[in-house]
Amino acid sequence: MPELPTASVRVSAPTEQRYAPSADLDMLDTRQILQVINDADRTVADAVSAVLDPLAVAVEDAVAALQRGNRVHYVGAGTSGRLGVVDAAELPPTFNAPRSWFCAHIAGGPGALLAAVEDAEDDTEAGADEIARCVRTGDVVIGLAASGRTPYVLGALRAAGELGCRTGLIAADPHAAAADWVDVFIGVDTGPEVVTGSTRMKAATAQKLLLNAFSTAVMVRLGRVFSNFMIDMVPTNAKLRGRMLNILVEATGHDEDECRRTLDAAGGDLRAALVALLAGREVAAARGALAGHGNRIRDAIASLAD
Repeated sequence: MPELPTASVRVSAPTEQRYAPSADLDMLDTRQILQVINDADRTVADAVSAVLDPLAVAVEDAVAALQRGNRVHYVGAGTSGRLGVVDAAELPPTFNAPRSWFCAHIAGGPGALLAAVEDAEDDTEAGADEIARCVRTGDVVIGLAASGRTPYVLGALRAAGELGCRTGLIAADPHAAAADWVDVFIGVDTGPEVVTGSTRMKAATAQKLLLNAFSTAVMVRLGRVFSNFMIDMVPTNAKLRGRMLNILVEATGHDEDECRRTLDAAGGDLRAALVALLAGREVAAARGALAGHGNRIRDAIASLAD
C-alpha cells in the first residue's frame, strides 16, 4: 500500500459540499442514479453562460499573444490537467494550429495522464519550476483548478505573473482567493457534486465546455474558420478529404466534380480552393489574394471583386 501523506487540508470549496438531491444515491436503482446525475449536469451550461465575459477577455489575451509570436499554456492537476492536455492536443488536427501555440502542463508529468499522481498537485515549487523552464514574457498562462486552490497551479500562475505573462484561472469556486491576483478569473458556479468532492463530474464538465469555447473562439478570431467551417484541417485520411469536399460544396454551391477539380488544382489547399470558387477566379489568383490579405478568405475574395 502506498505511503499516505501525513498533512491534511480541509477544503471549503463548493465542490466539497454535499449535493442534497443525491443524499440517497446508494439506495437508488440504476435508472434513478442516472437521472440524478443527468439532472445535475443540466445546470452546467447555465453556470458556464454566467462567466462568458471574463472568458472573452481570456480569448482576446490569447489572440494577442499568438499574433505577436507568444504561446498559450494550460496548467492543471488531475482531471483538470488532463482536460488541458486534451484541448491542446486537439487543436493541430482540427485547425492545423502549430503545435507550439498551445502547451499543456500537468502536475506529475506525462505519467499523470493515465494514473493518479495526487501528491504532485501539492507541490507549489514544481508548478513554478515548470513555468520557469518553458514560459517566456508575453505568454498567456491559464490555470485549471476545480477547487481554485491547487498549490501546483497557483505556484505556476504566480511565477508566470512575475515573468510578465497574462494569467487566468478557471475554477469551480466563484470565491477562490486567487481571484484577487490573477489577471482574469473565471469562477464557474457548478456547486456541489453528485458524489461529494468528485470534481470529475460537474466541475470537469464545465471546464471542458470552457476550454472548448476558449480555444475555438481563439481559432475563429485568428481566421482559422470561414463561416462555420474548419478550413485549415489536414486531410490525413479519406474521411477528412471527404469533409473538405463537403465544405467546398456547402460553402460555394458548386457541384462536387467542380469542387474536386478545384481542390486538386489547389494541391489540397482548402483556402485557395474556396477563394477560387467563390470569386470565380483561377487558383493562382486566389493564392495571390490570400497572400496579400493575411490569408483571410473574406478579404481575399473582396480584393478579387474590386
